[in-house]
Amino acid sequence: MSYSSSSMSSGSGSSRRAFEFGRTHVVRPKGKHQATIVWLHGLGDNGSSWSQLLESLPLPNIKWICPTAPTRPVAIFGGFPCTAWFDVGEISEDVPSDLEGLDASAAHVANLLSTEPPNIKLGIGGFSMGAATALYSATCHVLGHYRNGNIYPINLSAVVSLSGWLPCARTLKNQIEQSRDGRRRAASLPLFLCHGKGDDVVAYEHGERSAMALSSAGFPNLMFRSYNGLGHYTVPEETDEVCRWLTANLGLEGFRLN
Repeated sequence: MSYSSSSMSSGSGSSRRAFEFGRTHVVRPKGKHQATIVWLHGLGDNGSSWSQLLESLPLPNIKWICPTAPTRPVAIFGGFPCTAWFDVGEISEDVPSDLEGLDASAAHVANLLSTEPPNIKLGIGGFSMGAATALYSATCHVLGHYRNGNIYPINLSAVVSLSGWLPCARTLKNQIEQSRDGRRRAASLPLFLCHGKGDDVVAYEHGERSAMALSSAGFPNLMFRSYNGLGHYTVPEETDEVCRWLTANLGLEGFRLN
């Protein structure tokens, strides 16, 4: 199932910029609906390709929502337009990030989750740039607001990052330490980060440093898994571990025989 989604904007005043998001694909749960996860694709990809993989996973209690990023000029490609959750000139947790784009994409994800039933656990996952956006959303949840100051409305129960990195890593620890609610939320949010040691697109060091930054910022429930020889893609060994981790951390029942 898929449906088109409207544009959202971020920022304030004359700097407001609209981002037209693409088609959203939904994978319905095959069993009892217990959790909904928004899954975010990588740079230049779309929601459809990941929805096919996610539908094949043995996770019958999860509803997957797979949106498509806006098409925009991307600095790392010399301004060539492609689907991207935010603009990026260099893949690094140290370079100043496109906060307006990150806020707009995080708000789009939160909006997709906002209509889920109150008893459903909510999560965000992604690959590459989608993973970076998922981790950014996790920091918005913990801090209680986007970087533009608007309130973050979703209570997250799990975040998964495959071959990604943490935007705005430099300032995160200081921001969380200044917030009692932020420290409490960080302490209770499970994070699962995976990265291939052979990744030639988002270097393994970015994933490792991101995990270290999150851990030092007060996320004790964090698992970081590395895979020897794995490049910038996913493999069954990795998705199997994601399935086990989600089942354990979301308390999923799996298939039940009546």
